[in-house]
Amino acid sequence: MRTRSHFLLMAVSATIVALPAHAQQAAKPADTEVWAPVPRVVTPGATDREAPSDAIRLFDGKNLDEWVMTKDKSPARWKVGDGVITVDKSVGNIETKRRFTNYQLHLEWRVPSNITGTDQARGNSGVFLASTGDGDDGYELQILDSYVNKTYVNGQAGAIYKQSIPLANASRKPGEWQSYDIVWTAPTFAADGSVKTPAFVTAFHNGVLVQSHYALTGETRYIGTPEYKKYDTAPIKLQSHGDKSEPISFRNIWVRPL
Repeated sequence: MRTRSHFLLMAVSATIVALPAHAQQAAKPADTEVWAPVPRVVTPGATDREAPSDAIRLFDGKNLDEWVMTKDKSPARWKVGDGVITVDKSVGNIETKRRFTNYQLHLEWRVPSNITGTDQARGNSGVFLASTGDGDDGYELQILDSYVNKTYVNGQAGAIYKQSIPLANASRKPGEWQSYDIVWTAPTFAADGSVKTPAFVTAFHNGVLVQSHYALTGETRYIGTPEYKKYDTAPIKLQSHGDKSEPISFRNIWVRPL
């Protein structure tokens, strides 16, 4: 988003470029110093795992009070214990009670050390950055064991599923905790439902850039071409994938609306 200070700086820069050489020599450093608006103060976490002061904790290790079942919006029924959430594949996806537009998201996930299966049937899940329906509708950043597991590259960990190949494979071994740090810019729509601006995502996997301001071509589609459908705000969704492999776990989930 372009701020007032951004446009002010552009105007000042343009003025300086237009000045003749003798005027440039007479310019002062203060001519290009911008003093307002002053950015608000945010206290960072003491470690990389701690949320900053203005974050909303979506999971603090104790309960699923911030979550509901996607299908019927009843209280979330995944398993909570030892400070982690474990997917319950028998009950379906969960999503946040809160709805969001643009945000910064942090979450940590772990594929079990005893994982079995291959290809897409190996620790499969996903974080839907905007959930637009009661199933797997929305925009998915893939979660999968991609440590040593061959699959189609736009379906491995760090991919925008079936759209964008990750810039790197930063996967850790099964049994080790992994992190996603995501910046989501929601799409905007005209009154007739046409797309004014696409959705963008920047994502880091274990601190490694895997998606760099990628412009999505629409919602996730398992079969067929992605396309947009108009929405305003949406929850964040975690997927309960239907494969037979052992379920994955999550911890330390927080979000900063932007």
